[in-house]
Amino acid sequence: MYDIRLDPIDDVTSWNGASLQTDRSWEYVLDNQDRSELGLALARVREKNLRLEKISKAEFLLPNLGNRLSKIGDDLRIGCGFVLVRDFPVTEYSFEDLERMYWGLCSHIGLGLTQNGDTTFIHYVTDGKLKPSQGRRGVGFPREAKLHIDLTDVVSLLCVRQAPDNPPSWVASSINVYNALLRHNPEALARLYEGFEWDRMDEHGSGETPTSGYKVPVFSQKGGVVSCQYNRHWIENAAERNERPLSTDENAILDLMDDIAFQARLEFPFNEGDIQFCNNYTVMHGRAAHAIVNEEERKRILMRIWLDMPGEVRPFVDEALIRYGNGRHGQIGWSPDEVLAGLNTQGRLRRPDGAIRAG
Repeated sequence: MYDIRLDPIDDVTSWNGASLQTDRSWEYVLDNQDRSELGLALARVREKNLRLEKISKAEFLLPNLGNRLSKIGDDLRIGCGFVLVRDFPVTEYSFEDLERMYWGLCSHIGLGLTQNGDTTFIHYVTDGKLKPSQGRRGVGFPREAKLHIDLTDVVSLLCVRQAPDNPPSWVASSINVYNALLRHNPEALARLYEGFEWDRMDEHGSGETPTSGYKVPVFSQKGGVVSCQYNRHWIENAAERNERPLSTDENAILDLMDDIAFQARLEFPFNEGDIQFCNNYTVMHGRAAHAIVNEEERKRILMRIWLDMPGEVRPFVDEALIRYGNGRHGQIGWSPDEVLAGLNTQGRLRRPDGAIRAG
């Protein structure tokens, strides 16, 4: 029933934590010239008084750093799928200026998209009371965040302030997980290719169902190219909402998926001024639990941007097209130009490639 790839995947997308600790080509450190370019680009957009949605690659000029960021985009699309940028100047600017600078940097890698029902482009992940100038405050929980993906081509996270106990972050190759399942438990792949319904986390639009209404494949392949989309939290929430609990066998398969990913993870410190980028089709991300602190000035603060990448990141079979890439419900997955034109308030039609855009 499902076109399952049965031979191992031996390319740059299949890696484990040990191999990335040895080859650290995924790590980029900004130098003084890079930070100077960022500051000058910020000054230009401030002088023009550009709102965030108007800040594009053409407006946020980075003559030298832009070339490195283009290389990062290539690493994310056709490389190992994970990049860590260090020494972004988070302590020198206001939150509003950090939003502009972070957005401007990301514009050289991909196109930022809306992430929630408020049609906002920068999502704050914090358990504090911070009121961001752009977007709504996201909810950050001190508990562990299991390895998972987000609803876009690439997810980016900027650490503005880390929790006092500095919890490590994790990334894992979902393609490496696929290979492990193929070796040790190939019968589980059929159930993962079938997929599970997803909860829409109350971000669905008018007339849309609170769950996906279809099974989202954890793994799919086209032309031998395997892609993954896995978020156990959304799967379990949908099962509970639909009053169709997962079976013992299904839970065992998801446990196995979690265990393999965790054992093969790359663990790294996520310090203030670090930016991580993950290709959601080949890489999962997560973190350890962190301490609860009461003082507002010590609470953890991240900024998150969802990026739509240029060109085809991965090929998908027809039944998987609308399940991958940009968010496909409510106010999720709109570009700045679409929001500025008010298209997000209109109905959506499916494009030939399966994406949903304004009609």
